[in-house]
Order: sequence, then structure tokens, then C-alpha cells
Amino acid sequence: MKIIYWIATVWLALGMFSTGIVQLLKLQPDAELMVTRLGYPGYLLTLLGVWKILGVIAVLVPKFPLIKEWAYAGFFFAMSGAVFSHIVMGDGFGEIFPPVLLLSLTVVSWYLRPESRKLA
Repeated sequence: MKIIYWIATVWLALGMFSTGIVQLLKLQPDAELMVTRLGYPGYLLTLLGVWKILGVIAVLVPKFPLIKEWAYAGFFFAMSGAVFSHIVMGDGFGEIFPPVLLLSLTVVSWYLRPESRKLA
């Protein structure tokens, strides 16, 4: 279980960190268009980018179990919101799959986290 936890957590961290950097630095030209098409303001990209990077740090560093819980909750809300938003807009599998994958990795990582990373 520990190996599965670390595999899921590393992939979650890579996915959240890379998308956070892309959103924060606005490296994807169509990102702001996609966000506004989904009905959100463009500045949400900057906010999500910062939160994702901070969340990755919180999940990876030892100790601070309460902050980890908040980070996992943030990942869950952000990715479930992304999945729902894409479904409502009628987007295809290509737009829905990335947040579904990150949502799944979030749940697996949270569920399998070691006792030392849980609230007492």
C-alpha cells in the first residue's frame, strides 16, 4: 500500500505542479479562453496556479497533517469542479480526462496516506 501511495502521490504532485505552473505563468495560450468559456474569470488561473503549487508542497513535506487535509480538500474541490464544468459545457473526453485523472490520484493518495500523514 505504501508503494501505491507514493506512486499516486508523486503523479498527483507532478500533475498539480505542472498545471499550476502553466496556469500561474499563463504558458498555454488558450487557457484563459477555456476558463472564460467555462464561465469563470480569467484571473482564476493565477489563483489556481498558486494554490496548486502550495498544495503540492503541503502534501509532500513531512508533518503538518492538518495542512495536508486542506491541500487534499482543495485538490478534490478544484478537480471535481473542473470535471463538472467540462461535463456541463458538453466537452469531450480529451477535456474531461485530465481532471478525472488528477481527481482519482487525489482520492488514492489521500486514502492510502500513512498514519504519520494523517490527523491524530
